Amino acid sequence: MSDSSPRISGRPAPTAIDTTIAHSARIWNYWLGGKDNYAVDREIGDQFCGIFPEIVDIARASRDFLTRAVEYMAKEAGIRQFLDIGTGLPTQDNTHEVAQRVAPDARVVYVDNDPLVLAHARALLTGSHDVGTEFIDADLHDSERILAAAGEVLDLTQPVGLVLMNILGHVGDLEEARSIVRRLLAALPPGSHLAIADGTNVVKGKEFEEAIAIWNEAGSVPYILRSPEQIASLFDGLELVEPGVVSCPRWRPVFPEHQTREVDEFCGVGRKP
Repeated sequence: MSDSSPRISGRPAPTAIDTTIAHSARIWNYWLGGKDNYAVDREIGDQFCGIFPEIVDIARASRDFLTRAVEYMAKEAGIRQFLDIGTGLPTQDNTHEVAQRVAPDARVVYVDNDPLVLAHARALLTGSHDVGTEFIDADLHDSERILAAAGEVLDLTQPVGLVLMNILGHVGDLEEARSIVRRLLAALPPGSHLAIADGTNVVKGKEFEEAIAIWNEAGSVPYILRSPEQIASLFDGLELVEPGVVSCPRWRPVFPEHQTREVDEFCGVGRKP
């Protein structure tokens, strides 16, 4: 493992950010109340909400699941290093913040290939408070590159928390999505954990599908809604943590009586035996 100095690795810094095409990370940031987005992102985000206002609930439920999943992995499973692929733009309770509240020595590697995300990463890492955090400029499909760069920061002989939030829906072919997960997990030791959340079409199916069609026409990367059973298949070979693959508000809620409504975002955490 390398020293704990914060840094960013990957290709040279991008020279420009395309503000004419909507991007999922920036639209998601807009729905979460962030400011790191452009007019085109807000336009598509508003169109989407006009058809499917529940998307804001989905975005928040997904973020809340991330917080609970990382807390579980750090606190109950004792994970001290995390690989978060498709991290998106920083908001509140980012993976490193949640993990380091539990274990200040936790290390986190983020992976993304959006120029705006990487620009924010470079700004974030100019501070001295993000020791143990690194951002990698890489594509989800390039598992070898991701693992090689992550291995410079993380000890891949020790358990890792692999986080794939709303990223596998951008992989059109389900078998390819499964293959990506298998390749990543193959390099991680027993005791590693996988957290996944992605969109479904079983709660508000038709409305969500219509909104996703707008997204796919206007956005740079299409998104595929999958059934809960298809999302569960991404955990093949792992030991699912209770309560299994469920709608995000139902995964180990802090206040069960307040978080029982289902949304079209299903999630789960699995342990590599």
